[in-house]
Amino acid sequence: MRAVILAGGKGQRLRPYTTVLPKPLMPIGDMPILEVVLRQLKAAGVTRVTMAVGYLAELMQAFFGNGARLGLDIDYSFEEKPLGTVGPLTLIPSLRDESEFLMMNGDVLTTIDYSKLIAHHRKAGADVTIATYKREVKIDFGVIETNADDLLTGYVEKPRFDYRVSMGSIASTRVSSDG
Repeated sequence: MRAVILAGGKGQRLRPYTTVLPKPLMPIGDMPILEVVLRQLKAAGVTRVTMAVGYLAELMQAFFGNGARLGLDIDYSFEEKPLGTVGPLTLIPSLRDESEFLMMNGDVLTTIDYSKLIAHHRKAGADVTIATYKREVKIDFGVIETNADDLLTGYVEKPRFDYRVSMGSIASTRVSSDG
């Protein structure tokens, strides 16, 4: 299986550290975040990785090279300008030749069993499977609710909202008979 790792962002929340090192190369113990991820993916049966890189791309390429050190085939897709979350996929035309691929951010540290995720995707026969994580967002203020006339309709003290956030996805490409 092939994985596409989105690793082109500037890591703004980790500044000033990310002014000299891209976020996926930030160390966790004695290993960069992305190396932990790549080792997990290899253990799950991923053999080819395309890294969509932009900011400080040369450091990513210098560190991981062609992937031989990790037993992976790594290639790179370069963003000249930021294309957003899914935009970099448009720069990888060879994805059209894949029956399925895993797409994820290069800074996702998780204990998810990728082989189980892949098996679930295949068993379900889904076009897309998205791994999610429950995330609670707390608002530290009282929230005022109003109607169209700006009249008070409610007040919620320090509300909490639950969301399921994306951790990456597996997509199956299906080619129709007409092209």
